[in-house]
Amino acid sequence: MMNVKTEVLLAEQRIRNYIRETYLDYSPSLSDQSNGKAFLKLENLQVTGSFKARGSLNKVLSLSETEKAQGIVTASTGNHGLGVANALTQTGAKGTIYLPKNVAAIKANAIKSFNVPIEFYGADSLEAETKARKVAEETGQIYISPYNDEQVIGGQGTIGVELLRQLPDLDCVLVSVGGGGLIGGIAGYIKEINPKIKVIGCLPENAPVMFECLKAGKIINVPESPTLSDGTAGGLDEDSITFEICQKYIDDFILVNEQEIADGMRFVIENHRQIVEGSAGVTIAAFLKEKEKFAGKNSALIMCGGNVSFEKLQKIIHRDGGNN
Repeated sequence: MMNVKTEVLLAEQRIRNYIRETYLDYSPSLSDQSNGKAFLKLENLQVTGSFKARGSLNKVLSLSETEKAQGIVTASTGNHGLGVANALTQTGAKGTIYLPKNVAAIKANAIKSFNVPIEFYGADSLEAETKARKVAEETGQIYISPYNDEQVIGGQGTIGVELLRQLPDLDCVLVSVGGGGLIGGIAGYIKEINPKIKVIGCLPENAPVMFECLKAGKIINVPESPTLSDGTAGGLDEDSITFEICQKYIDDFILVNEQEIADGMRFVIENHRQIVEGSAGVTIAAFLKEKEKFAGKNSALIMCGGNVSFEKLQKIIHRDGGNN
């Protein structure tokens, strides 16, 4: 298994001048409800509006000049694509981002704004990813995975470095879980510094992939339904290095339904005047669902991103859900 702490410390040195140390915002409302102290780690205010900027930058900055010259390729319709586009722009590296033909215009335009080459391929994200991987294999370009990569995990883990600097008396951290890169990086760092800190994985009931895989003791195919937390949806690579990391470091899980996620997103808007996406709403929802667990504790909730469409946001604000 990779040494997460070592990789995080290397990442901290590489990317610190390229990213923001995001605010750790005290939440009076969550603190009152839990009889503890709750803080929001505002990664929705990170470069590109998501934590994904960290891992992408670390990966690109870790490459040798020879590797960069080979070119970089990835596939993503969301935060990972934005992160890689930003990393290419910041470093001057060359690369291409593959998007499915059905990608929402707002997402494609956000990635296009970085003036990075885009290729449209396939009917869905899986076809675009398969094509990107094939191109990388055939041409010798570097494929950047959204989570199944040591440097990507290390970059995401720099959030843990900031957390311990901002809140040395941290008792527990709540993190949404998709492929496991975010929670793996954070947990693999802070648990090595202080094993007493509890790491809690938060997932939508409609897409509990990592939870079910860990329960089975191996990576399996998990049926999924549409979820507001689209940033955490999708299966795991068969060889995903995040599986063992999550197996070792995650202490507990909380699963939430779609109404709870929508309520969580709305809670942040109403109480903190911050816009967050569904995967951040999952973390708020999980905290509120089991708030008694956090009495007397210093808790940090990772607001992993704020890239949500205006249409979806309107539905959530007007309480008619966001999946339709």
